[in-house]
Amino acid sequence: MKRILTSILILAATAAIQAATIKVTVSDNRLQTVTGFGAACCDGAMCPFGNDTNPVKLLYGPSSKIGLNIMRMEISPNFIGDVVVPEWNNWDSPYDWKGSLPSAKIVKQRGGIVFGTPWSPPGEYKTNGTAQGGNSEDQGYQHGELREDCYDKFFPWLNTFLAWMKNNGVDVDAVSVQNEPDWWVNYSGCLYTPQQQLKLVKNYAYMLDRETYPGVRLISAEPLGFDPSYSNALLNDPTAREQIDIVAGHIYGHPPLGNLKTVADKALGYNKEVWMTEHSTTDNIDHLPNWHEQLIFAEEVNECLLAGCTGYIYWYMRAHWAFVGTGEAKYNPGNTKNTLLPRAFVMSHFSKYVTGSTRLKTNRDKSSGEGATLENSAYIKGDSLIFVAIDTIGTPYDLKLQLPYKVKSGTHIVSTGNETENLCQERTIVIDEPTDLLTVDLPARSVNTYIFIIDRESEGIENVKKASNDGPKTYYDLVGRKLDNPHGVCVERSVDGSSRIVLLPRY
Repeated sequence: MKRILTSILILAATAAIQAATIKVTVSDNRLQTVTGFGAACCDGAMCPFGNDTNPVKLLYGPSSKIGLNIMRMEISPNFIGDVVVPEWNNWDSPYDWKGSLPSAKIVKQRGGIVFGTPWSPPGEYKTNGTAQGGNSEDQGYQHGELREDCYDKFFPWLNTFLAWMKNNGVDVDAVSVQNEPDWWVNYSGCLYTPQQQLKLVKNYAYMLDRETYPGVRLISAEPLGFDPSYSNALLNDPTAREQIDIVAGHIYGHPPLGNLKTVADKALGYNKEVWMTEHSTTDNIDHLPNWHEQLIFAEEVNECLLAGCTGYIYWYMRAHWAFVGTGEAKYNPGNTKNTLLPRAFVMSHFSKYVTGSTRLKTNRDKSSGEGATLENSAYIKGDSLIFVAIDTIGTPYDLKLQLPYKVKSGTHIVSTGNETENLCQERTIVIDEPTDLLTVDLPARSVNTYIFIIDRESEGIENVKKASNDGPKTYYDLVGRKLDNPHGVCVERSVDGSSRIVLLPRY
């Protein structure tokens, strides 16, 4: 009898734990639109560089398991052999740009975005006469900076990169001013103060050949810790602000909700995109990341989005602490070369489903799920409402969601670290009738993506008709609510009642 009673108490305690509920409200307050997610194809962990395109084949494109769509590559300042600039043409560059070309072609073929970042301008443009940063004894500890008499050569040099890539089959989507302008290094690097970057962009960025390469965008320099002084200098100056399309940086030493959020708050106000272009949460560790470290990575990506990021680009795409295995024996088992690692599947919760969506504001009821460490974010994309939830502790919860629209069906993609192959398991969420209030499972130590389909009929959204272009118009969101400040994809209704779906810019 005592044994039976003990079992009943244990079951009751377990049920009580599982019955604990976290309540979150998702509003229809729309924030930034997410361009996408990616990684770098650079020398190092990608060796043999250039010849092996397996990582991008595994990671990129909507039909891949991971769904990355942004690739970062280096605009190398290094010459191949002794060729000098006047002796080359756009088809045979003396610069070492060929390594990333095969991968870039595949990314573009799969509808992705390719952008280039210089670690340094050519050495002959710099104060120390070398592409190296100058922070080493054999370099004489000389600061490597762009010489002022070479400011007018910098953007024409970027044009040669755009020309060579285009003539070899890749239309580059964007170029950056500089990788980590605030980090003095003993490898390829170049220092800029915020005022030096401002002078370069304000007075010479017009030389970027946007007519020959239509659609190419200019990315700001990418400071090590997203130092706001770099973006502030550009955004506060009307001329420089007009030249910059994307404000970028890295988050080494600075959590996303610090400097990145400060930068994003200002940049988004000027209708600029904000990209986190390099970070690795567990760089060069001596072991394969455990599941808790993967959850910390998920929280980092989520917090970048909460900070206002429109693009998140990880560091190497192939490394034992990244997305694709290297095959290095000391990190095996589990590091098989050119196989997807757990971190790739964690990334897919964002890259596969959040890309192209618009973030919605969420609010957690602090009185619910006491002690839980839930991180969450929400998005809308077409008819889909997307909710991402990360639970880093060993307790499962019920997740009660108040949604801004009624939904009719749903899918739960969950990663718990217990699977051996595909870490993303798909489950159907049964919804008996359209509702905007429902409860779903939140497993312990898990990354979760819940995708709900909006029920247009119950929200009163009629089939759109061809609209008349005459007379005054009103605008509604895709679930039929009138918009005072319309932007994005919405429904335009004319005075005669006719409608059409339109795309309006953000104000």
